[in-house]
Amino acid sequence: MALNGYINKKVLVLTTDGRTLIGELVSCDQVTNLVLRDTIERIIRPPEDPEPSEEAHHGLYIIRGENVVACGLVDEELDASIDWSQVRGSVVGTTKHV
Repeated sequence: MALNGYINKKVLVLTTDGRTLIGELVSCDQVTNLVLRDTIERIIRPPEDPEPSEEAHHGLYIIRGENVVACGLVDEELDASIDWSQVRGSVVGTTKHV
């Protein structure tokens, strides 16, 4: 499976409901069920929202394969250089799994 090379590395997962999850990939299987460690959900607010963007800590997290849209490696140096509370952007819409 293509994701086996990502085991024990920091990944970003985009889900069908538009959530952005970042964590260390602990395990995966043939139907893309994922287990992440030290998981953080990034909640990016739109420019007109007065609330700052935020990160919610979830710890160990399981994502069913049918909910995974994309999974990719995180450039940890670049990621650490960004103040995520200041990031603004459009809401990622939901996707449909067909």
